[in-house]
Amino acid sequence: MKRNQIYKIYGKDYKEMTKGLLEVSGLSSMIPGDVRIGIKPNLVTPTPAEYGATTHPEVVAGIIEYLHEHGFYRIVILESSWVGDRTREAFEYCGYNKLAEKYRVELIDIQKETGRVCDCAGMRLKVYDKLDQIGFLINVPVMKGHGQTKITCALKNLKGLIPNSEKRRFHTLGLHKPIAHLAAGIRQDFIVIDHICGDLELEDGGNPIWTNCLMTSLDPVLTDSYVCHLLGYEPTDVEYIALAEELGCGSTRLDQSRISVFRKNPEGEMELMKEFSAYDRDPFEVQRQGADRLLDISYAIEDADSCSACYASLAPAILRIKEEGLYGKLTGILEGRIAIGQGFSGRTGKLGVGDCCRKFDRYVPGCPPREEDVYRMLMDMMEEKTVLR
Repeated sequence: MKRNQIYKIYGKDYKEMTKGLLEVSGLSSMIPGDVRIGIKPNLVTPTPAEYGATTHPEVVAGIIEYLHEHGFYRIVILESSWVGDRTREAFEYCGYNKLAEKYRVELIDIQKETGRVCDCAGMRLKVYDKLDQIGFLINVPVMKGHGQTKITCALKNLKGLIPNSEKRRFHTLGLHKPIAHLAAGIRQDFIVIDHICGDLELEDGGNPIWTNCLMTSLDPVLTDSYVCHLLGYEPTDVEYIALAEELGCGSTRLDQSRISVFRKNPEGEMELMKEFSAYDRDPFEVQRQGADRLLDISYAIEDADSCSACYASLAPAILRIKEEGLYGKLTGILEGRIAIGQGFSGRTGKLGVGDCCRKFDRYVPGCPPREEDVYRMLMDMMEEKTVLR
C-alpha cells in the first residue's frame, strides 16, 4: 500500500471485512518488530456505534484478531472522551470492556493519565505522557461531520490523546491550528476509517447515515481530503487540513490518489473490484452534500471558542425547534444571537449557553449543558413570548 492510496470495502460483517482489508493493505509488514501497538478509536461519548458517533467494536476486534494471527500481542487501546463525558463510561457502553476482556488487551483512559508538553512543529502542546512507549499507532476514527470544523476523521481524532485541559485550550487557540500541529507531533502509522454509519452533521451522533464501508490509508491529510470530497466540501473548506499539509503531515492532492475497492469472493478471498481516482465517482457510494442544516441555524449562534461538547448541546436543540416549525418564532424573540463559548467567560449579555455565560441575564448551566435543558429553556422563552432587550 502506498501513501497516495485508499482502500475500501463494503459489507456487513465488519470484523471479517476489517481483517481482509488489513491483509491486502499489508499491515503486518509495516510493524517494526515486537513493539507496543496502540489502537486509538473514537469514543467521544458513551453511545453505541449505531448512533453514528463512535467506532464500532467489531472493527477494533478485527484489528486485534489480525494482529494476533500475525504474532503481535503487545496491544493497548487508548482513548479519552470529550470534556463532559467519562471515558470509562464510553468503554462500557460502547462494548470495549468486553472487547478488552475477550482479547486480553489493556484499556488506557487518557483522562486519568498525566500529560507532558512537547514541541509539535513549533507549537508546544500537552499530550499523553507515555505516548513514546507506543511503537506503532493505529488510528481508527469515525468518518462524520462536525458542527464547528465541518468534518472530523483522521486528523482531529488525535485530540483523544491529550488531557481535558488541553482540549479546552485548543478551542481558545482557534481549534484548527493546534489540530494541525498535533498531527505533526503525533505520528499515526496506519489508519482504519469507520465509515459504517457516521452522523454527517454532528460529532456526537444522532442522525446516522448508513454506508457499511471501511477504509484504510497511510496518509491522514489525504484521508481527510477524501472525506471532504465525499461530503461535498473542498479540503480548503477545513482549515486544519491545509495547515497539516504545510507542516508535512501528508498531501491534499486527490488528483494524484488512487481509490481501490475490494470485496471477499465466495471462497473468502479478497479481490479487487474497481480502482479509480478520488475525483471519479465511487459506484458503490452515494456522494453526499455538506451539513446544510447546521448552516441554516448558524445565524442564531454567536460562538466564541466553544468546546465541541457544548456546541453539540446547543445546535441539536435549535435543530429540533427548526424541525418543529418554530425556528422563525425563536429568532423573532431574540435580539442578537445565543452566546456560547469560553470567549464569553466573565462577560455579561442577554442569552447564553453553558457555564462560561453564567453572568448573562439568562443562561443554561452546565459544562457542558444538557441538550434537553437548552431545548426546554428556548421553548419556555417562546411560550413566555419574552423579548430580550
